[in-house]
Amino acid sequence: MSQFDEEDGLILDPDSVGHRARKRFGQNFLQDFRVIDRIVQAVAPLDDDQLVEIGPGLGALTGPLLRAAGKLTVVELDRDLAAGLPQRLGYPQMLTLVEADALKTDFCSLVRGEGQLRVVGNLPYNISTPILFHLISQSRCIHDMHFMLQKEVVDRIVATPGTKDYGRLSVMVQYHCQPTFLFEVPPGAFNPPPKVTSAVFRLQPYGVKPIQAKDEQRFAQIVHHVFTQRRKTLRNSLKNWIAPQTFEALSIDPMTRPEMLSVGQFVALSDY
Repeated sequence: MSQFDEEDGLILDPDSVGHRARKRFGQNFLQDFRVIDRIVQAVAPLDDDQLVEIGPGLGALTGPLLRAAGKLTVVELDRDLAAGLPQRLGYPQMLTLVEADALKTDFCSLVRGEGQLRVVGNLPYNISTPILFHLISQSRCIHDMHFMLQKEVVDRIVATPGTKDYGRLSVMVQYHCQPTFLFEVPPGAFNPPPKVTSAVFRLQPYGVKPIQAKDEQRFAQIVHHVFTQRRKTLRNSLKNWIAPQTFEALSIDPMTRPEMLSVGQFVALSDY
């Protein structure tokens, strides 16, 4: 099992298993017990939860989650880390190990019975957005998600209209989920330390979306299109998509830029 220094809150000897972090997998191993404890408290797992951790790594978060929930499924791409994980944790009978790429994993296939998954992870920063969209596409099987990403990405996810961080990621995630910023995590909480500050956040997929687009594919296309030209006014960026009188009918200023529109206004444009 992982060893902790209760005085400074750091996991001792994170390299003792003889594994070096691999850049191609975006590995930065969490090593601060205080941060781990805050994540577990935020997740607040219950005995009957169907908990899934993406990228358990050395098991620093896995162990406390397993002890709190009683059972846990983990998805790990690195075969070397996966091979030794059950023995390192000391609870192999309580662990279900899936050796796979999270980007290619059918998470709905991991659901037992009529329940839903609770997904947790310190996501690889280099592929964080594709993983988020992959999970959102399967959100019918997911109750909630607790992730750690670089803070600048989390700021974009929770951003509100009219702010510099608001963009395509904000609109698309907020259309499907309720996001909540939880807390920041400094670089020193990891080994090796990343060059950025991180943050933990929660996504709660909507059972019934508060705003439902008639054509979600068209909605996604419009959002993607306008934010690739975010310096243009809506009138200019959408001139081949939407007639000028449409803006007036929807009470949307055609001279504004996309970061000023709410999720509901993007849905209205798409529906019209």
